Amino acid sequence: MRELGYTLKVFKQIGMLKPVLPHRLLGAGLQLAKWGPGLPSGVNAAASRFPHQTAIIDDSGQVTWSELAGQINQLTQALKDRGVGPGDSVAVLARNHRQMILSIVAIMQVGGRVLLLNTMASRSQLADLAKREDASLVIVDQEFLEVAGDVDPSTIVLGWADPDAPDDLPTVDGLREGQPTKAHPKPERHGQIIIFTSGTTGLPKGARREEPKDLKPLIAFFGAIPYRGNSTVVIAAPLFHSWGLINFAFGLSTVPTYVLRRRFDSATVLRDVEQHRAEVLVVVPLMMQRMIDADPEVVRAADMSSLRITASSGSALAGELANRFMDLFTDSVYNFYGATETGWVTIASPQDLREAPGTAGVPPFRTTVKILDPDGREVPQGETGTIHVGNDMPFGGYTDGNTKTFAEGLMSTGDVGHFDADGRLFVSGRDDDMVVSGGENVFPRELEDALIDHPDITDVVVTGIPDAKFGQVLAAYVVVKEGASLTEEDLRAYAKTHVARFAVPGRTMFLDELPRNPTGKVMKRDLPDFD
Repeated sequence: MRELGYTLKVFKQIGMLKPVLPHRLLGAGLQLAKWGPGLPSGVNAAASRFPHQTAIIDDSGQVTWSELAGQINQLTQALKDRGVGPGDSVAVLARNHRQMILSIVAIMQVGGRVLLLNTMASRSQLADLAKREDASLVIVDQEFLEVAGDVDPSTIVLGWADPDAPDDLPTVDGLREGQPTKAHPKPERHGQIIIFTSGTTGLPKGARREEPKDLKPLIAFFGAIPYRGNSTVVIAAPLFHSWGLINFAFGLSTVPTYVLRRRFDSATVLRDVEQHRAEVLVVVPLMMQRMIDADPEVVRAADMSSLRITASSGSALAGELANRFMDLFTDSVYNFYGATETGWVTIASPQDLREAPGTAGVPPFRTTVKILDPDGREVPQGETGTIHVGNDMPFGGYTDGNTKTFAEGLMSTGDVGHFDADGRLFVSGRDDDMVVSGGENVFPRELEDALIDHPDITDVVVTGIPDAKFGQVLAAYVVVKEGASLTEEDLRAYAKTHVARFAVPGRTMFLDELPRNPTGKVMKRDLPDFD
């Protein structure tokens, strides 16, 4: 009964119990019954419930839910005409815009496999991956045509196309033009989404992301991050990444209006939130930092009062970043700790982040998190071990046949952390990031969190490097604010007052910027070496 009551509370919150015309409610129910939980049912049910509501606002304008569903059906037919069927793979390399959404959902409606590629994919990676996964089509934005230079030209379709796009290449909009908008039957095989890592060498690793079998994952997600029905959601995080995608996919049940932009720009995000009275902003932590560092006049002029939720994930939330963001805008940050493979592990609310800065939060509904030692035994509260999780978002394994490790039926995250006395999780870092310096175990994140709060530092990453005297020492790569001046000795003196002796950086290098991927993670292999 308690679970039922919780479910009804969440359904009411996200608008699933909102009164609508009976025939529209019936239509939405039929879509769910037909497709099961997932993107096709989400889009079609939204079109049934609120057909005239704006579905997407992007760089091309706006489109209603009814229009969006019809365009997806047109593209679905076009894919079938091109011979794409159940089980076939279609690679998608695109930024945030409606053509990307049309492509993903249409591929799902034919029962295909969506290969979602990171926008940092290289030319050789795309060609090798398309060959390895036997991609029937490769849908790329015009800006990535050079990356697709080694792909069979007959398989290329343009997603986003500028007015000067090559005439000899088909486009998503061109393929669907003139096709019927009528609904399609359910395919014999359920569609699948595979998210590929960025990588900088070799082939990206593909992670199968299984769609939910029921609505329990939605209840867990929205029970912790309180979306409301029919609100405006600005998705700044990339849709090719699991964080952007899960907010789009789960958000469908709330029938929102999505605002999508091909490129992140702080001023544009602030304008979109204000102009559209957005309640939800989906970001990665680096975007929050960029918004804090935006032109002070632009920040002061922006009306962000509508913002109830700033949903953040994709990389570690460093130092006091969440509180500095909330001090500047609204108390709205919900930090999601998880991964493509694990789904969510914990979610921190604004209250959690105010009371315990740096926390990863608490496990949401129907989620089990345990801290285990190397032998698979649970450690006492407060002690550090490897974080393991179980939830209603099963991992489908990697496309190479491998999977994650498990203990006590729970998946290892590969991270190390501990629970505090209030049941809040704190993540120290990756289990393979630990540095042994002079016999002391230290994680780089402790120093990162301290240095990022320095008033003259805009970005920092810390890693371990070999040292003849101590075995290893921490090395800090630092980006200093424009106009500021810091020396290595300044950094060491500051660190000595904020971290333990063995966590003070042994070496420091100042850079103009850190090599980050689109989700904000530092590509450590691209950092310059110390002499």
